[in-house]
Amino acid sequence: MDYFLVKSEPFKYSWEQFNKDGETFWDGVRNYQARNNLKAMKKGDLVLFYHSNEGKEVVGMAKVVKEFYQDPTTEDERWVVVDLAPVETFKNPVTLETIKADPLLQDIALVRQGRLSVMPLKKEEFDRIVELGNPE
Repeated sequence: MDYFLVKSEPFKYSWEQFNKDGETFWDGVRNYQARNNLKAMKKGDLVLFYHSNEGKEVVGMAKVVKEFYQDPTTEDERWVVVDLAPVETFKNPVTLETIKADPLLQDIALVRQGRLSVMPLKKEEFDRIVELGNPE
């Protein structure tokens, strides 16, 4: 299993809307590195959902339910989507500030490549963020 983080501006597509929808295709990616990360996603992989710009926090976990296919919002064959479904809402959203302050998360792509909208995570990074979002 692999782990990823996706970003969405809440006014465009929020975690709350995602939960209401129950499943969505992740579209609008127009960066080659982010697209390649979508292509690397496999069914069952886990994905953290990050509210960018407003909030700047990881708010929940989703899973990949369908692997990449042509982005239906464009005829340009270079762009793809994956289907995601929500898994759980975090009890405590994990802020960017908290992530930056955590010694275990210093090398996370969210800190190193802040503009990237879809990024892989190491299992330890994923687990640490989940632990921060759902403390015992």
